[in-house]
Amino acid sequence: MRPRRIFVAINLPDDVKEKLLEYKNAWQEIPARWAKKENLHLTLTFLGNVSEQELPEIIRLLQTVGTRHSPFEVQITRLQYGPDERRPRMIWAMGEKSSEFLELQKDVERTLAAENLYTPEARSFSPHLTLARFQTTQFRQMDPEERPEIAEKISLSFQVKSLELMESKLKRSGAEYTILQSFMLKK
Repeated sequence: MRPRRIFVAINLPDDVKEKLLEYKNAWQEIPARWAKKENLHLTLTFLGNVSEQELPEIIRLLQTVGTRHSPFEVQITRLQYGPDERRPRMIWAMGEKSSEFLELQKDVERTLAAENLYTPEARSFSPHLTLARFQTTQFRQMDPEERPEIAEKISLSFQVKSLELMESKLKRSGAEYTILQSFMLKK
């Protein structure tokens, strides 16, 4: 059986997703493919290709992680080009690095790494969600002076009550994400 592309994420409530996608109207001139509402999430850890045999252990470990954390508030504070503002490929919404958020993310990483189910990344964690991916050729053809400034402060917040184990399937129309299992935060 083929390995599955797996990641751990926090999903957003529908009203927050809708507010974020309203920015599509502000930047219609940017050649980009905007995320579908159901695909908006904050990735905690990308595991990559996972075998069917590894999934039950990952599920067990994430259930344990959920019991060690209480629900907490996440603040989405700004919109910007990402991942590199000098050579952007996307429009990102950035989350604040609260202590609760960072503790949860690190706990997921450490717990899975301890069982050799994850190799931590060298770069530091940056809570963000991808709103749009540029159609690179058309975006590069835009005169830099024509590109809109995207460095907007926003204020959206929501309560995180669970984390999700998700699967990513790459399709011609873009990635399709499915929640495999949710784990309630209940410390």
